[in-house]
Amino acid sequence: MKKLLFSLAFAGLVFSAQAQGPQLTLDKDVHDYGTIAQGGNGTCEFTVTNTGDQPLIITNCKGSCGCTVPKCDTAPIAPGASTVVTVKYDSNRVGPINKSVTITSNAVNAPTKIIRIKGEVKASASATPTSPVKAGSTMAPVS
Repeated sequence: MKKLLFSLAFAGLVFSAQAQGPQLTLDKDVHDYGTIAQGGNGTCEFTVTNTGDQPLIITNCKGSCGCTVPKCDTAPIAPGASTVVTVKYDSNRVGPINKSVTITSNAVNAPTKIIRIKGEVKASASATPTSPVKAGSTMAPVS
């Protein structure tokens, strides 16, 4: 009787290990831009791989604010295949970057996965405001 119960338990473990479903695996959880110039390239990519045994379907990608715009493919990702989630940050905003993107899928290991972007946007020299002309000053015409 004990051998039968043990055999059934072992068979159940083997079966559950084989029927794992879609699994979402990322190449990184955080992209660090470091320091970028104002108006610089604010695009980065995250590679999503389906390490499961059934198709992975990303149903939504949502940025934490309007300055962080993700783009993801909603076509099913076959087991072992990959896709790319592209994130575009509005680098015209000067200051620190600390934003997130939420990926929603049918993955059994992470149905909701949060990825992050960080860094800092420094004002470019061309964006520095120039000194205004004071009212009442006289300027000679340029010829």
